Amino acid sequence: MSKVNGAKVAIETCLNVKKGERVLILTDTSKEAIAETIYQAAVEAGAMAVLTKIPEITQDGQEPPMPVAKMMRDMDVIVITTEMSMSHTAARRRASKAGARIATMPGITEHMLNEGGMTADFKEILKVTRRVARKLRKGNKLVIKTELGTDITMDIKGRSWVTEDTGICNKKGDFTNLPAGEMFISPLEGSAKGVIMVDGSFNDPLLNPVKVNVKDGYATRIVGAHDVVKELNKGGKTGRNIAKVGIGLNPEAKIIGKILEDTKVLGTVNIGFGDNSMFGGRVKSKVHMAGIIKNPTLVIDNVIVIKDGELKV
Repeated sequence: MSKVNGAKVAIETCLNVKKGERVLILTDTSKEAIAETIYQAAVEAGAMAVLTKIPEITQDGQEPPMPVAKMMRDMDVIVITTEMSMSHTAARRRASKAGARIATMPGITEHMLNEGGMTADFKEILKVTRRVARKLRKGNKLVIKTELGTDITMDIKGRSWVTEDTGICNKKGDFTNLPAGEMFISPLEGSAKGVIMVDGSFNDPLLNPVKVNVKDGYATRIVGAHDVVKELNKGGKTGRNIAKVGIGLNPEAKIIGKILEDTKVLGTVNIGFGDNSMFGGRVKSKVHMAGIIKNPTLVIDNVIVIKDGELKV
């Protein structure tokens, strides 16, 4: 079996770059080698490609220099390979509004590009996402259980699943993270209750599970990860908000301690903490964290979505 070129997948399959299109590969000093690989894939696709490097950004949401932001609005396609996320910057939003197709790859690694989530069949992920979304359109009650002790319920009535994270970004103004392969929903504030046993990753791969007690929509007690507690506490009470539930749908993604890939692993679910205002909720927070749960059973109303880590719908 031949090795999949993740850079080529990004350019040709995910972004559908055509000959003569204006393509910007935007990177910082931390991801220069990966950006060069994607730039070469764009050149080979016949694009008018530009590779631009900025100083390393130090926090999520940091804006690029103004000349770069202006250039972004003139592009057909933009790929952003930086360690921190530029997904929610004003520059990205303006470029999307101007019609650019944009993929951001915060924290991307060589492993993710050529052995992990970027080697997936994203057209198949799109099909699976649509199929699952049809089954879950009108759910009210969501329950997650594991043999390790996870047992949590939450209300999702009236909330919509976010299903755009398929990796296929080929229409004007489309935007995605890569690698992709997740659908998620924000539960109603105050509705989550029970226990979560995070055994996949929580910022980093876990050697031992982290126990999270949940009441009235907030994590009330966390046992097993002082660094996680410290990070969540940066947001005060809002940092402990149960912000989302995600379903991983990428069969090539692996748990490596990078949220960009960990949340996409097929057969896992992830619980997000902190801000949910960007996907249907009402809580704003500086915290964006997710804990990955392996081998879950996920039931929505009477529909078994995942059984012991195996997708059933």
